[in-house]
Amino acid sequence: MSVVKDSSKGKMLEEKMIDFKRFAVVLLAVGSFFYLGVIIPSGEKVLTDLYIMMCSSMLFLSGSIYFFTLSKQIKTKLDDINE
Repeated sequence: MSVVKDSSKGKMLEEKMIDFKRFAVVLLAVGSFFYLGVIIPSGEKVLTDLYIMMCSSMLFLSGSIYFFTLSKQIKTKLDDINE
């Protein structure tokens, strides 16, 4: 019976790992677009807009790093369960 329990726990962890990777990739893409908006020169840019875009970019990219590390931690748990 514990094999079934471990199997369902493993499946749940695998689904979480996949979800965290998806969150990380989406946050990475959005953060990259904000960063490109800052570095690509265009007409007139207000300084506060640049600060807002840079802060948003840093937040999205740090969120991406956070979700990638969560995904990696879950992957190591899955490897321990499978052994």
